[in-house]
Amino acid sequence: MKLGKRGRGTLIAIEGIDGAGKSTLTRALASALRRRGWSVAVHREPVDRRLGALAQAASVKDAWTGAVYFTVDRHLADRRLRSRLARYDLVLTDRSFYSTLAYQGSALPARDRSRLETLQREATVAPDQVLLVWIPPEFALGRVGGRRGARGPLERRRTLERVARAYRTLARRPGWTIVDGQRPVRSLVVDSLRALGLDPPRRTRSRP
Repeated sequence: MKLGKRGRGTLIAIEGIDGAGKSTLTRALASALRRRGWSVAVHREPVDRRLGALAQAASVKDAWTGAVYFTVDRHLADRRLRSRLARYDLVLTDRSFYSTLAYQGSALPARDRSRLETLQREATVAPDQVLLVWIPPEFALGRVGGRRGARGPLERRRTLERVARAYRTLARRPGWTIVDGQRPVRSLVVDSLRALGLDPPRRTRSRP
């Protein structure tokens, strides 16, 4: 795999609906890549949990307001993200601005979706590659229901079905790959490595 634009590290986004297993895959993939000799950093959105909670709550009544909260969080974390990209071969991010386009954007008219994407690209770095962890919404709800605590305001069947459709549309873009989130984690990691074309580098650019 070539490094990202302008010689920086490559930003790989792990996307999917709630319950898809994004965080589990991110951790497992990072470990597998480090064993292969890559220098890897992990990023997760939202960075500020308070802003994330405000964003989710607002999204139920006003998708645009929720999107703005997520965008503010993303912009505030942009310097940290760019610093990691300057130091590491690979940065895996558990969610990216595509989550906002899928969740909040799918609840907006087409013109506002276009405005929202422009805002995201001005706020932070665009992923170089995206892994969409795909599972059916009904299966995701089973996983979400098994977690401790109450469901989040966006973890509802109708919402997840709408967002899943939005992700399918986004996945038609160049640089996107769909992996089967119902497969065992070990198999999912192998699938992801193959899909990304990742081989051990000759040298790393940062300490692990």
